[in-house]
Amino acid sequence: MSVRLRAHGSLARIGEMARRCSIAAIAILGIGSPAVAQPKLTNARVTEQAVTRPLTETITQLVTGSTQPVWIAYAMPVENGSSSMCCWSGGFDNGARNGDQCCGTCRLEPGSGTTFRTDGSNPATRLEPRDTFFVFYRAENKRIERIRIFSEDCGLDAGNAQVVWLTGVKPVESLAFLSVLALMKDTNDRAMKGAVSAIAQHAGNGAVTPLVSLARQAPDTKVRSEALFWLSQRAGARAMAAITEAIDQDPETQVKKQAVFALSQLPAGEGVPKLIDVARTHTNPAVRKQAMFWLGQSKDARAISFFEEILKK
Repeated sequence: MSVRLRAHGSLARIGEMARRCSIAAIAILGIGSPAVAQPKLTNARVTEQAVTRPLTETITQLVTGSTQPVWIAYAMPVENGSSSMCCWSGGFDNGARNGDQCCGTCRLEPGSGTTFRTDGSNPATRLEPRDTFFVFYRAENKRIERIRIFSEDCGLDAGNAQVVWLTGVKPVESLAFLSVLALMKDTNDRAMKGAVSAIAQHAGNGAVTPLVSLARQAPDTKVRSEALFWLSQRAGARAMAAITEAIDQDPETQVKKQAVFALSQLPAGEGVPKLIDVARTHTNPAVRKQAMFWLGQSKDARAISFFEEILKK
């Protein structure tokens, strides 16, 4: 993530920002403890640590006090238990062929990205939804370099890395800490996406609040765009309002185009009426073109009628 956590000034600043985010989220999310599931780790040097202080302080101490690369991880309740978060390389590997697993093994060291799949796309469909996902932070040189997320049935090969497994992490503190990391100026793109996607996987409406805030207020265009994408996956009235606001008011054309794409991702064709409105009336030609493109991809009867109307003029 390239987020340097210094032991003094940055700790105080991040802690204060996380505290404010926590206060904003508590009313919606509550302070329940997550599930106690643990990842299926192999080739790992694991140390378990209970979180007895604010999560910001706990992680910062681990990051600044480590002299070698370390992964810091914990479990959170997951929003969509029918989606797996794991790794595939050109198809399903050995784990995917086993009837008791959804997917293969992810390598932490070195490792690539995480792939999202619904159970319907997997050879072995689960009978019950997942309850938990895992957030993994990679720290080296006293900074968080990367954030990865995995579903509970994903095997993880740590490559003999040190892993600190945190217990007792509260969802509200996890959301607050991730929100702050997503806003840090020295966050690299890959880690920023990891922070925002991790926020989006948290169960409950509490995750929507930071996503809406990032979509509306994040200084970085890429952060706003990423938050808009995940809002479209969460859907709901608040998501639609934030997406529409971005199309109408965001100063960056790229963010407006991402918001149009987010509309196209809303379930059950919820975004089609707004896409038609954007295609008809938006003052930005690039945004209108984007709306037309995604209407064409939708195969929705309302989109077909719209195109017929235009072609008759």
